[in-house]
Amino acid sequence: MKRVLYLAIALSVSCNTAQKGINENASVQQDGSDDPPVKFASSITEEELKTHLYIYASDEFEGRETGEPGQKKAVQYLKEQYVTMGIPAAQSDGDYFQKVPLQITGAPKGDITINNVKYPIGKHLITFSDPIPGDHEIVYAGYGIETDNYSDYKDLDISGKFVLIKSGEPHNKDGTYSISGTDKTSDWSNWRESLLRRFEIAKSKGAIGILYYDDSYFSRVKRRYDHYINSNNAGGMGFKSEKQEPVSIIIDKNMAEILVANIDSGNEANRSLVPKISLNYKASNKNVDTENVVSIIRGSEKPNEYIVISSHLDHIGISGNGEINNGADDDGSGTVAMLEIAEAFKKASMNGFAPKRSIVFLHVTGEEKGLFGSAYYTAHPIFPLENTVADLNIDMIGRIDPKRQGNRNYIYLIGADKLSTELHKISEATNDKYCNIELDYKYNDENDPNRFYYRSDHYNFAKNNVPVIFYFNGTHDDYHRPGDTPDKINYDLLANRAKLVFHTAWELANREKRIIADKAN
Repeated sequence: MKRVLYLAIALSVSCNTAQKGINENASVQQDGSDDPPVKFASSITEEELKTHLYIYASDEFEGRETGEPGQKKAVQYLKEQYVTMGIPAAQSDGDYFQKVPLQITGAPKGDITINNVKYPIGKHLITFSDPIPGDHEIVYAGYGIETDNYSDYKDLDISGKFVLIKSGEPHNKDGTYSISGTDKTSDWSNWRESLLRRFEIAKSKGAIGILYYDDSYFSRVKRRYDHYINSNNAGGMGFKSEKQEPVSIIIDKNMAEILVANIDSGNEANRSLVPKISLNYKASNKNVDTENVVSIIRGSEKPNEYIVISSHLDHIGISGNGEINNGADDDGSGTVAMLEIAEAFKKASMNGFAPKRSIVFLHVTGEEKGLFGSAYYTAHPIFPLENTVADLNIDMIGRIDPKRQGNRNYIYLIGADKLSTELHKISEATNDKYCNIELDYKYNDENDPNRFYYRSDHYNFAKNNVPVIFYFNGTHDDYHRPGDTPDKINYDLLANRAKLVFHTAWELANREKRIIADKAN
């Protein structure tokens, strides 16, 4: 139930003033009746956020793990809320659910033969890929990089073959990096940002398999593999494909040096390898039934331009000891904020203030498994990405970073200036006008070791040159633990931060000209 507000308060403020330290010096119009977003933002209340979240992050939803019964309850709940609000499905057939084809690939047991020597999976090499029959040639392609001014694939034919590539990037004789031409590394030195690109390049050149050497990454994958084997867990999740994808095999230093002596030396002269490879194992796959939930409020003047507001609907489910990870902050907070933001836009539309541009409400699945829902949407967009003005992504906005205790009226903003100078300026001006939250750019730093810019669903939009803002409160002791429960949410902060997203979306939707991605790649 909505909180009853005195008329004077409702008209004079937009963001919540319920607790000391929130919006104490907000610069807003004193006569809110002349500023429609103030009026409609007031429908975003602590009480309704709390009501939603105590349901959405309850034990009944079993931690909302992708494809599991609890996640099915979650998407049904979201659909029911949009139906009740009268906000239609985004898809033309009226279905709120955009199916995302995923599968769990079992951790295989068996071996891989290289040059007539059998190597058991799990010791020096690991794969989760379906095997392909036959013996195959291996070609060494160094770092597996191809850019406008550098290529490891020059005069190299890898079609129908396995290709061996390694992590990192090349150096010049003077010690500078070949890609940047300076003493600073490029994105190719970061595995999170470069791994998929290396694989896609090899695939585009016809490779049927990839041997990837990165000793530290191998250690991470081995821990995952050992967990699946030791716990009889099903395996790793990925997109389901109707056709054979290249086999991906991660190898350690021992295996790499069997194939190429002194592989870390940087000498890429020896490209032709004698060894042949054959795969002697079986992998079992299980389809995962999961979906995004997508609705839309159509624009009144520019309906074919879209502002996307996104959050992820999933969490990590039930721990091995039976404890439920409710995910109230991650990302129950973003999910219920979206419901309240949607309601505010719907009320505006019903009162003659429909947004000029369309507002798309995108709840994505599989974020915790690898940003799968947003990756699928951006690869199969319901609305063209070239007509998508911006993505405002909300992932954890209900708690306080322990480092921020005593200075709680803040939000971390990530990505606003990465692709659009305009978006950054609009974001700050909107906050100054309506909310007066401290916008903390700590994690927007290119050198942020946490790499949060690459770790939530906005990144799949950014990769497609769609300007983004990622709203984030930072991690805390209950992150990905059973302690992330609704009683620990700061509902005044949650409401205040949701209103900031609403006001920013309102401004983007109603300005005369769409923002420009002047920094796009």
